[in-house]
Amino acid sequence: MKTIGLLGGMSWESTAEYYRLLNELTRERLGGLHSAKCVLYSVDFAEVERLQAAGDWEAAGELLAEAARSVQAAGADLLLICTNTMHKVADRVAEAVSVPLLHLADATAGAVLAAGVRRVGLLGTAFTMEQDFYRERLAGHGLEVLVPDAAGRALVHRVIYEELCVGVVREESREAYRKVIAELVAAGAEGVVLGCTEIELLVGAGDSPVPVFPTTRIHAEAAVTAAL
Repeated sequence: MKTIGLLGGMSWESTAEYYRLLNELTRERLGGLHSAKCVLYSVDFAEVERLQAAGDWEAAGELLAEAARSVQAAGADLLLICTNTMHKVADRVAEAVSVPLLHLADATAGAVLAAGVRRVGLLGTAFTMEQDFYRERLAGHGLEVLVPDAAGRALVHRVIYEELCVGVVREESREAYRKVIAELVAAGAEGVVLGCTEIELLVGAGDSPVPVFPTTRIHAEAAVTAAL
């Protein structure tokens, strides 16, 4: 099995899910006492969030590029950025290493297309929902991407940073997300991309009338497939 390199800590709540899923999926495929070979660089998310808020993506990209170089030096054969939002700097990270970067949006698009879905709603941070780097990557695979209205985007973003990233899961927030999902479906979404790795801590298939695409699990599945 190849060694999977992880750039995590954004937030560590979702990185813990990555680690769990990688090991569970490896055990499912290989059986017995098998677990995933991986190395993890976990950043201080407060520093990353400060750069996000300031719009200093160049500095954020260099921070993750340096982390990626460390992960490669530790023996990684492939690399995951364990966050949707920081795929904003995926090209900078990929340029810093010689091992392949497994892009989360590409893995997600593959799962969506395999399910026969072409029009998806996208939930994520405001950066992911409102900027082009993620939506256009999905669109490049032939997908039509819908996002919530301004109020819905603000709600989804707030819950991620103020609750999920610090381990808080509230039933009222789950219900609010269900309403946003319902609005996306009413607007024509045939599926919903849970495009922030923390969102899977709050909602899942049972919270949507259409298929959901959990990006953390999708990314982990693609990584294990690549590693094996």
